[in-house]
This record gives sequence, structure tokens and C-alpha cells, in this order.
Amino acid sequence: MEPTLEGTVEVHSYLGPADERTLADDVLDGLTRPLKELAPKHLYDARGSELFDAICELPEYYQTRTERLILRTRAEAFVARTSAVELVELGSGSADKTRVLLDAMDDARTLRRYVPIDVSETTVHAAAETLVAQYPGMSVHGVVGDFERHLGHLPTALGPRLFVFLGGTIGNFPPGSRRRFLRGLRKVMAADDRLLLGTDLVKDPRIIEAAYDDSAGITAQFNLNLLHVLNRELGANFDVDRFEHVAFFDRKRQWIEMRLRATEQQHVRVEALGLDVEFAPREELRTEISAKFTPERLRNDLSAAGLELVELYTDPDELFAVSLSRRG
Repeated sequence: MEPTLEGTVEVHSYLGPADERTLADDVLDGLTRPLKELAPKHLYDARGSELFDAICELPEYYQTRTERLILRTRAEAFVARTSAVELVELGSGSADKTRVLLDAMDDARTLRRYVPIDVSETTVHAAAETLVAQYPGMSVHGVVGDFERHLGHLPTALGPRLFVFLGGTIGNFPPGSRRRFLRGLRKVMAADDRLLLGTDLVKDPRIIEAAYDDSAGITAQFNLNLLHVLNRELGANFDVDRFEHVAFFDRKRQWIEMRLRATEQQHVRVEALGLDVEFAPREELRTEISAKFTPERLRNDLSAAGLELVELYTDPDELFAVSLSRRG
């Protein structure tokens, strides 16, 4: 525990060598499948994170600004309806978007603790030290871990909690995994806890596809950067210039897919794994899915996990939604 003039900071790490499914594990698994794919988390090295920050400011990328609008407009209502004394954020990062919620809790004089969960210990420490200085009397209990596996390490609740999972990240889970994750979250929620969930909505596919294939080509750089990660970290020899970025909306599954497509026949060696991989001309490597939701789909997913939708809030154009749920 690190005392400050304003509050206390505790950061506990639950990641160890046995817990870490490494890049190498995922590459060995993903590149030997009939449809090659990699988990989207590997897009976010330092360069990838910088590029994603740039994507969030693009005119085509509506998700960030619409979610911020909903949070700014509804923060007081969220706090009033939950009476939460602590905020638990999954995949917290720098906690930029959650500050509007912390402000509302602080104004209501209910804020006692912030619990960020993130895989980056550096990020958790930095956010914690900044926030305790901004919110006198608030303590921070950071959890360095994977929010899919380490929710059991949350501290004992001080009172009603508001669990926050923003950015539409829930859409990166395939349907079965999504419901398993929500069931696991329900298990750690008490009857007076609430879940605030950000979800991208089904809309004109042209709007969705433009958000993942912007005119400035930033998203293409972001996607292609994954190959630079593999070259650097695993000694692979991907010729990045011989791949192209692809993004399309699957109307049946109602999700967007990002892929990297080989423009010609390629033989790739991943030295760290002793792995040789062939890419046929136009063969694709899937790097991300991002499901889009209708209110019915969201309600069904929550219900299947034992959660009940309390309220759904959208922006005026109904591009994005933030929902409030409780244990069913």
C-alpha cells in the first residue's frame, strides 16, 4: 500500500508465467488453423496503441465520441440509479472515459474507491497515482490481471459497486465466449451491484465499414502493424508490403471482421517457433471481430448470463449504446 495525501493506492498483480498465454502460443495456434487468425489483443503494442488513439479521433470512427456523449449526458442518472460507492473498471487503460463517472460519484459524495483491472501494471500504477490526486478521499485498489480470469481477485466490496466495461470491447468476444464472460461477471456481482456496458449498434453497414477502413488509412496501418509485431517479437519474416488491410461487415453474423490479405503467394518463417507457414494468393489472416448489437440481441445475451437489462441509453443517431444491468 502506498499512502498519499489524498488517499491510498494498492496494486496487486495476479499475472505470472503460468497465467500468460503468450504471443507465441497464440501464433502457433492461430497460424496453423484452416482459417488463420490471431487474437485482437496483439494489435496493441506501443505503436498499435498510438495508432488506435489516432483512430478514435477520426471522423469515421463514431464509437468513441458517441460513447463519451452518452456518458457525459447520463452520468448523473447512472450514479443516482446505482448508489454506487465504488467503480470497478474492466480493461481500464488510462481511465480517460471513466472520469466523467468518477466526477458524478464525487459530486454525489458517494465515491470511496476505484478498482481498475488491466494487464499492464505500468498503466494501472500511472492511472491510480493520477486519480487519487484528483479525487480527495478516494482510494484505488488496482488489479493487474486478465478480466476474463482474475475477477475472483477483486477486493471485498465497500458497498454497491458499478462495474464498467466500455468501448464496445464486449463485441470482440465470439457469442459463446461472450456469454461465458458475462456469466463469470455475474458470479462476482452482488444483488446491489450494477453493470454499465458499452455496445456498438447494428446500423447501415457503410457506416460500420468506414469506421474500420478509414479514408486516411490509419486503421490499415494499425492492422498491418501486427505483422511488424510478429517480425520483431518472434523473428518472423513477414513482408508487410505484400499484405493488405480488409474490413467487411458480415450481415448474417452482424459483426465486422478485420483481416490481412496476402497479395501474392508467400512462405513465412517464424523463427522463434520453428514454424513455416504458407499463404496462398489472397489468403487471409483474421485479426479481429467486433459484434454489433440490437437491443434484442443484447437483452438475450444478458439474460443467458443471468443478468437483467435495466435501461438502454443511446446517442441521438442511435449509433452506440450504453446499458445498465443487474443480476436477474
